[in-house]
Amino acid sequence: MLTVDWKPDKQADIPVYLQIVAYIKGKIEAGEWPLRSTLPTQRALAQAFEVNRSTVVTALEELKAEGLIESTVGSGTIVSNNTWSLLQPASPPDWLGYVEAGVHPPNTPIIQDINRYEPDPSYIRLGTGELSPRLLPTRQMESILAGLGGKMTHLGYAEPKGLLPLREEISRYLGTRGIEASPASILVVSGALQALQLISLGILRRGSTILLEQPSYLFSLPLFQSSGMRMVGVAMDREGIRPDALERQKLAQGAALLYTIPSYHNPTGILMSEDRRQQVLEVCARERLPILEDDVYGELWFDEPGPLPLKSRDRGGQVLYLGSLSKTLSPGLRIGWIVGPQPVIERLADVKMQTDYGASSLSQLVAAEWLASGMYSEHVREVRHALKKRRDLVVRLLSRWFGDLAEWEVPSGGFYIWLRLRRAVSMRSLFSKALAEGILLNPGYVYDRSDSQHLRLSYAYADEDKLEQALHSLARLLST
Repeated sequence: MLTVDWKPDKQADIPVYLQIVAYIKGKIEAGEWPLRSTLPTQRALAQAFEVNRSTVVTALEELKAEGLIESTVGSGTIVSNNTWSLLQPASPPDWLGYVEAGVHPPNTPIIQDINRYEPDPSYIRLGTGELSPRLLPTRQMESILAGLGGKMTHLGYAEPKGLLPLREEISRYLGTRGIEASPASILVVSGALQALQLISLGILRRGSTILLEQPSYLFSLPLFQSSGMRMVGVAMDREGIRPDALERQKLAQGAALLYTIPSYHNPTGILMSEDRRQQVLEVCARERLPILEDDVYGELWFDEPGPLPLKSRDRGGQVLYLGSLSKTLSPGLRIGWIVGPQPVIERLADVKMQTDYGASSLSQLVAAEWLASGMYSEHVREVRHALKKRRDLVVRLLSRWFGDLAEWEVPSGGFYIWLRLRRAVSMRSLFSKALAEGILLNPGYVYDRSDSQHLRLSYAYADEDKLEQALHSLARLLST
């Protein structure tokens, strides 16, 4: 999808439509918008340029007259020519052909839309899985960076598993989560998403089947599919993934791995109970099914700590464990970790060195300081308190406006409320209507392709007044 990174100067002497013509022509002539690429819709262009749609129509007609674009019913407007192709005897490269031939599949259109609109501060992000900028520790981060004077001895490439001082701090930190892990069994990664990529490339055979909760955050990513993997959903209830369904799917699918988010699940917010964790471990041990535990939300409990991670019960090296600082400290730091048997960690470290030659040394130094200083634990306590207040606010607002429209469970931690609408709706239509009112939604079918009744609501990102404004507007849209 082509994006617009410019706005016309409405105070200039040159008419706005001619400025738009010049901008689009420049993109085409520079090769940034290649032949056969589809322009955004007239409405999208009008929003991006902040002009009337009629102004956009006038500009597009001018470009058509110059032979640079053409429109067809049902296919939109495409780039049909450029000055390079007009002046040169040979045609330019067919870049769209290259794009379409790429091995990695594209995001779904709805995910592309979400990614495109999220950076725009004019939209209220009602489903974003990210801490509010107000909850990020900017001043403390500046203090940590200022205190690195004389300590920056590791600014070259780090060793394959990551800086030893950071792995030692992660080892100590994991002890507070009930996990015994030596630095040798820890791999520092650039967030949990990279950990998933390394696992798909490094230890799974092409064509393997991955079991996971249904719905699941992982269904929103083409990550495993790009490696030739097949994902199969397993039913959940209020205690988490169902052991009976897990066992049936393992026997039926011959799965290679279970991916699970037992603590404050994304997107449902469910906390897997103590008994259920034990049952899941027993099923997987009996079926010799390795577990990939994603625990990025595990510390974000509100009233009392949740059960310890599955990894804390692991005595046979059955569980690979993912952790990250992205949901608690800073997504921009790009620091996470994988814990597992040393041969697995060695293999994944080798793959990581082949792909990026190690996580940022500076980020690793900063992360080590956060963990060693005790500031991280203090910050997480503050984040828990703030998230609980936000959750309580959203629950009150839902009770006020959504009693007849939806139902929900009150999460005991994490970022999300899994809102179930009482009647199925066209999620694409609801998404578009909400977008027109400045609200960015995360529809349920992002996490389960068959879902037309859920929305993932996040109380972590938008400010309290924006949450109230967005939920009031959403209730109105659902009532009409």
